[in-house]
Amino acid sequence: MIVLEFKIKGKQSQYQSIDEAIRTAQFVRNKCLSYWMDGQKVSRAELYRYNTQLRAEFDFVKDLNSHACQASVERCWSAIARFFDNCKKKVSGKKGYPRFKKNCRSVEYKTSGWKLLDPKHIEFTDKKGIGKLKLVGTWDLAFYSNDQIKRVRLVRKADGYYCQFCISVDVKEEIPPTNKTVGLDVGLKEFYTDSNGNTEPNPRFYKKGEEKLKRHQRLVSRKVKGSANRKKAINRLSRQHLKISRQREEHAKRLARCVIQSNDLVAYEDLRIKNLVKNHCLAKSIQDAGWYQFRKWLEYFGQKMGRVTIAVNPSHTSQQCSNCGAIVKKSLSTRTHVCACGCRLDRDHNASINILNRALGTTGHVGTWILSPNASGDLSSTIAGSSCNSKIGQ
Repeated sequence: MIVLEFKIKGKQSQYQSIDEAIRTAQFVRNKCLSYWMDGQKVSRAELYRYNTQLRAEFDFVKDLNSHACQASVERCWSAIARFFDNCKKKVSGKKGYPRFKKNCRSVEYKTSGWKLLDPKHIEFTDKKGIGKLKLVGTWDLAFYSNDQIKRVRLVRKADGYYCQFCISVDVKEEIPPTNKTVGLDVGLKEFYTDSNGNTEPNPRFYKKGEEKLKRHQRLVSRKVKGSANRKKAINRLSRQHLKISRQREEHAKRLARCVIQSNDLVAYEDLRIKNLVKNHCLAKSIQDAGWYQFRKWLEYFGQKMGRVTIAVNPSHTSQQCSNCGAIVKKSLSTRTHVCACGCRLDRDHNASINILNRALGTTGHVGTWILSPNASGDLSSTIAGSSCNSKIGQ
């Protein structure tokens, strides 16, 4: 499944119709959630039946395509199911009890309610009055049939309206093996340090754009609440936030693709970002680094290109000596690992070697992986018949 995004061009009245469709989808979701809260053991099927009652009771709900209303019910049930799943797993802390949506930004259609006129134009056929819209983008939808398009989503962002197509297609990409392995240790000083000693600088997009954000925030505070000028100032602030988030996402995507293309096995830490950001001194820097996006794209490209990606337990990877295995205690301010065995490495380099060693230790059931003595990350040998093209479980 892939998602292709286009910016859409239309009239102001069409944009207002899209906003109305989004508000209707939000209304259906919140009403279904309220029905679940008031009822006892309300099932998914009962929520669908309640959606039918809403369409009969409210004309503006009936104007929205029936599949779009069903998609809103599915969003509601997804939040409910995630809450129950967290309770069964006994997740520590808050379990994610479903909450009402105040400012939804998208409406999702299934296989009806829209019609693709040509690769650059789409028409929505429900009674919301959206009509024909122009698609602006470099993707070519002519390569895919209408049967492959499973969902169409209209999204409102700070810089305009977008149309996303969820397409069912095989995303496998065949690339030759490199016979190399690598371990990655992410950090704040450097974005990551690999087991070969190479580093990637941390771009710190939020820190670089913080002055602009502060200036835009001050302009928002000076405007009268509810005025048109305040809405314009809020939009400028939102655009700046959107720019930073896109920079961070593209940076993570570019690096992840390069790492996956260059190695047959990639090992990284199984970090719990939710717990790390509880440190109020480092929370902003951790969020700015974008470790989660990087891991997400590593796993995506690993599956797409047939590479092995392994998330290992990060416990004591910085304290353990990569040469002899002894524990050498050090604070965060200590950036050099010095062991009694004579091993002297950068702290992050030492950690990345430990990450790779742990990952290689978990692949014994698919083959024997031998780390070269100089920890260069080369894949020395594997058992005959073993495959590097299957993704190891997380």
